[in-house]
Amino acid sequence: MAKVPRPPRSKPLLTDEGGQLQSSRVRKRNPAQPALPFDPMPDRVGPALALLKQSPPAKGYSWEVKWDGYRVHVHVEASRIRVLTRGGYDWSHRFPSIVDAARELGPASMILDGEACVFDEQGRSDFNLLQSSLGAVGRRSGNLVSPATMMAFDLIYFDGHDLRGLEYLSRRHLLEDLLQGKESAIRLSEEIDADPVELLDHACSLGLEGIVGKKRDSVYRSGKTGDWIKCKCVQSEAFFIVGYEPSVGALGGFGSLLLAAYRGDHLTYVGSVGTGFKERASLVLRTTMDKLLWRRKQPPVPYSGKRKVVWIQPTLIAEIEYRAWTSDNKLRHASYKGLREVQDNAEVYRLDENEGVGTRSAR
Repeated sequence: MAKVPRPPRSKPLLTDEGGQLQSSRVRKRNPAQPALPFDPMPDRVGPALALLKQSPPAKGYSWEVKWDGYRVHVHVEASRIRVLTRGGYDWSHRFPSIVDAARELGPASMILDGEACVFDEQGRSDFNLLQSSLGAVGRRSGNLVSPATMMAFDLIYFDGHDLRGLEYLSRRHLLEDLLQGKESAIRLSEEIDADPVELLDHACSLGLEGIVGKKRDSVYRSGKTGDWIKCKCVQSEAFFIVGYEPSVGALGGFGSLLLAAYRGDHLTYVGSVGTGFKERASLVLRTTMDKLLWRRKQPPVPYSGKRKVVWIQPTLIAEIEYRAWTSDNKLRHASYKGLREVQDNAEVYRLDENEGVGTRSAR
């Protein structure tokens, strides 16, 4: 006996084989059922900053290499991609490789936090190389395009959700998933599972700038909160250039730069730097300084030295590497690394009014 065919469990798509396809009527959302929230993308987020420590704590932090470059936030939206400096300036036209890499990450909206770097032949981030392609030298030679790579170390907005209230480890896992297997101008800044004291020693032996630690359970907070800390192999800070010592035989026509830091609301002389200059950068720097000559009788900072000095307006900010401070608050073993740009919102060193040597403070 033949089986009777079972009727279909679902209704056929067409009630009339010759008719048009019809979908079921869209029902209105039940007001009692909450809609999934989406957070608007912030136009700008102040970066979380690392607090300087002399030695790393043993527990509670994740560690990675400290990169020597420009801090940037990459905002990826459907209609545009922005590369914002700490000062909030859009440098997307100066970092086209980073923009192209961000575009390849997909259609999702996001804000990546990281450092724009240029690497030397040994694979170390080099601020001088970055400056030669991007900074004062690059701007005046017409070369405004840098081949910089962004080392990404945080994800603070993703796919319609603000992640700043999420703990660091969770943000980190999302970032790793996003950049997994990507070989482009946006790379993951790898975490290193090692004893931080040994890690710092190893970083210094390789000629790196230092290491950065982040509290694993911390949310993303702008400014120096202590959630992020840094330990440096060599001290490097920003100072005003207030003059130069002319020299016929030296590169660029100057023997050294005179530097100043803040003490309260005033500037004070903190010594000079006469090493670290490259010929091309020196020539451009001398031309720039000669356009900023100080026209007043008294110098811009109190000075009791006997050297012949050409004083300039305190507007140029130099990144200076040094080993220590003298007892009278002068830099020891200083070396010039390059000019910082106003758009980078560089912090100028501030001397403690009571003890002398202090910490950096924003301009």
